[in-house]
Amino acid sequence: MTEQYLTFEQLPNAVILLTKEINDLKNLLIQKQENSTPKLPENPIHIQEAAQFLGLSVATMYSKVSKGELPVTKRGKRLYFFRSELLSYLKEGSKKSNAEIEAEADAYLSNKKNGLK
Repeated sequence: MTEQYLTFEQLPNAVILLTKEINDLKNLLIQKQENSTPKLPENPIHIQEAAQFLGLSVATMYSKVSKGELPVTKRGKRLYFFRSELLSYLKEGSKKSNAEIEAEADAYLSNKKNGLK
């Protein structure tokens, strides 16, 4: 291999090119690190903390849970919530009620039955 020498006039462009390549390598390393970092399991919260998080009363929380409006995990008699699920609930806006979901399911099934005849 023959060695190439940079002239003084080529030096600024070479520095710019090297800087860009170094930044690209840094970004690749950061992306790889973010993708490979294991996510720690999220700790569940109780209804009081979830109510405070959403700015609702505990009674309203129980009402929304019984109507199927809130994402909840039930173990025995206890209700558990996850902040990430509550945030998703807030971002989605109002979720469909169980009655709306059932109505859509009934309409879908009746259409399927009519199509089979």
